[in-house]
Amino acid sequence: MSAFAKIKAIQHSLSASEAKLASFTLTSPSAMRDMSSSQLAKTVGVSQSSVVKFAQKLGYKGYPAFKLSVVDALNKKAHQAARLHGEITLEDDFNDMADKLLAAKINVLSETRNLNEKESFRDAVQRVLAADRILLSGIGGSALVCKDLCYKLQKLGLQAQADADSHIQLAIAATLSANDVVIAISESGTTREVTRVIKEAQRHQCQVISITRYGKTAVNQLADVKLYSVAESESTRLSSIHARTAQNLIIDLLFIALIQASEAGRTTLAQTNKAFQRLRGN
Repeated sequence: MSAFAKIKAIQHSLSASEAKLASFTLTSPSAMRDMSSSQLAKTVGVSQSSVVKFAQKLGYKGYPAFKLSVVDALNKKAHQAARLHGEITLEDDFNDMADKLLAAKINVLSETRNLNEKESFRDAVQRVLAADRILLSGIGGSALVCKDLCYKLQKLGLQAQADADSHIQLAIAATLSANDVVIAISESGTTREVTRVIKEAQRHQCQVISITRYGKTAVNQLADVKLYSVAESESTRLSSIHARTAQNLIIDLLFIALIQASEAGRTTLAQTNKAFQRLRGN
């Protein structure tokens, strides 16, 4: 899991000392190769304990493991140096715009893949396959992703429901039980309507799978299984595009993992595919 991706994902929630360390790591990572924790602390202007706590907040046992991860990320980045970087501007011609957008999408997909562990997907697959009913909860653009995942789950014969209206989501959540699952999708992880749906479902011991940005958020802190998406761009023109790109990768990975894990799902999917073949034949 990339150290840079972790830092960028939680940058908005860091303390003053942590923000200094995050900024230095992202802007001068090469300088850290030969730095001890005390040297880094002195350079940045924080205490040595702040360096250790920052490393642990990112999920590392201590500073040595954190530094090793930074060096590893640097080495991987060097192999990608030929890739075109930069924000899309109004002055870009079509080819420049297309190249920048493609590079940004590849980066978002790569970082999203690196943020997720196979154990989390395995856990999500087991809960989804064991569920009597599955409620997809998301608002705005995330509601579109919910609808897409809902169709995919239904093709596998699973009892999935998705509605863009948050009131209807809440009403369905009130009827769920411990044998059901909510899949909550929120790029920010702070969507109040989705949080309300989760809390209502959990009143009835319902299980929750979240798909949010990396870091502690209101949504994923309530979840039993956490999956992460990345939308790094600060540009409002591109942020929603990147968010959907990352979220679509997660639901596609989940869909394929479900197909691999369920023989019954594969049988049902084959039946739905035959139905479409007959439709095209007519």
